[in-house]
Amino acid sequence: MFENVIRAQGKSGQNPALTRNGRLIVFTIGEPECLRRVLLPPLVAVVCVVGYASAVVALVLPCRSLSVFERDMAIASEITVSSTHHGSRQIRTTGLLDVNAVPVVVVALIATLAISMILAIGIGAVAVTPGTIWDIIIGKLLGQEEIDGIPRNVVQIVWELRAPRVVLAAILGAALSVVGVAMQVLVRNPLADPYVLGASSGASVGATLVILFGSFGLGSLGISLAAFVTSALTMAVVYLIAQEGGRLTPMRLVLSGVVIGYVLSAITSLLVFWGDPRAAQQVLFWLLGGLGRARWAVLWLPATVLLVVALRMMMISRQLDAMHAGDEAATTLGVPIAWRRAELFVITALLTGVMVAISGAVGFIGLVIPHITRLLVGGLHVRVVPISLLFGALFMVWVDVFARWLIAPQEIPAGVLTAIIGGPLFLALMRRRGRTQRGLG
Repeated sequence: MFENVIRAQGKSGQNPALTRNGRLIVFTIGEPECLRRVLLPPLVAVVCVVGYASAVVALVLPCRSLSVFERDMAIASEITVSSTHHGSRQIRTTGLLDVNAVPVVVVALIATLAISMILAIGIGAVAVTPGTIWDIIIGKLLGQEEIDGIPRNVVQIVWELRAPRVVLAAILGAALSVVGVAMQVLVRNPLADPYVLGASSGASVGATLVILFGSFGLGSLGISLAAFVTSALTMAVVYLIAQEGGRLTPMRLVLSGVVIGYVLSAITSLLVFWGDPRAAQQVLFWLLGGLGRARWAVLWLPATVLLVVALRMMMISRQLDAMHAGDEAATTLGVPIAWRRAELFVITALLTGVMVAISGAVGFIGLVIPHITRLLVGGLHVRVVPISLLFGALFMVWVDVFARWLIAPQEIPAGVLTAIIGGPLFLALMRRRGRTQRGLG
């Protein structure tokens, strides 16, 4: 809606396009059907070609032997398979892609993500060309207030509205994917996810309290702090309820998370009912998950937290491998299990709280993306963490594009689209996992 107003203010006459030195910089056509026919197909084709080409290159690369640590992990996990009463499980060190192809996949994902972000910024009621977007970004990074030859309204649309939204989409997808990886290691359950285990619902309660009743002068930081506290408390409650005889039962964990999530959703609804009616619509739309609140001023916190958490998980990736294989394997390899679990607990609560505070509850990314990543590159976290991060960012960027485009000028909440896409995809992955396990058995 903001783009339509800005476009109307900057539009002169009936010209369908603006040019700069004879070069097309922006379409001033607001009809979604025109964008569907003219702009989106070639852009999607470019992204698909880059992605599929990188996959083909990765598949044909030669194989190399496993590293020493990978062999140690394979041996340790084989040992722990026989100790089923400890809940140990075998970790898969290789995936569908060749081991030597992982660096190529990382580079290809980075390039595809960069291209996708530029294209995503250009899609909307005002369809801006990639060259113009690049000129605006470079000009703003150099501190220029005015960009020569580009109308002020176009600069405002690109830099103040779309660019922070696309960056937030990438941060959100990356963060939720990393949280999914951390939580699955923490509870040793491939079904673990902030949304499934109630962490997102817990964070929503804290954020809703602040939005409806005030942040006590802390602003957006107050929302993140409240979301972190309630998310951590929720995870602690779910973790304690799921204990059975001193052991963490996977099925009990999922059921506990679902039940606690329903209870917290009811509490959130009650808070909305009690709160200011004028804020109810804003809270309800926010709870469905969306990126409409994206501004440059609020991006520093989620970006910083994501960077710190991702780097830390890469530093302890080998210990995460051992923990994912089971307590016996981790103990054999000298991992301080209690300390690492406490660290993962803080990581998941912090990252979930910060993301929910900004974008609302967006589900299934942390569930599906790590599954797909492990299927492609295996279970070693030195590969899973960076590829999940990049893949999740890429996925969320295009989810946001379709959320803005499908029923334009209206917007579909991002959480609705991720549930529609992620639910069936997760069921398919679960069926494939079941067939694989039966085949191994």
